[in-house]
Amino acid sequence: MTIRTASTRQTAVRLPTETYGRLKALADKTGRTTAYYIREAIEEHLEDLEDIYLAEQTLERIRRGEEEVISAGEFWRDLED
Repeated sequence: MTIRTASTRQTAVRLPTETYGRLKALADKTGRTTAYYIREAIEEHLEDLEDIYLAEQTLERIRRGEEEVISAGEFWRDLED
C-alpha cells in the first residue's frame, strides 16, 4: 500500500532512451503518467536500496576493523544474561 503525503518535491531524472520508451509506452497503454510510474518504482524499491547501501558501508567498516563483530554464540549467550 502506498501512502502519499500532501508535501512533495520535484526532481529531474535522466533515463536511457530505451527505458524512457518503455515507460512512456506503459503510461500510454494504462492512461497514467510517466511521473506516476517513476514515483511508484522509487517508492517500491527505495527501502531495498537503503538496506543494500547501508549494509555495504557497514561491511567496509568491519573490514577496516572499525566495527565490533561477535559470534552467533556470543550473541545468543548475551541475550540470555
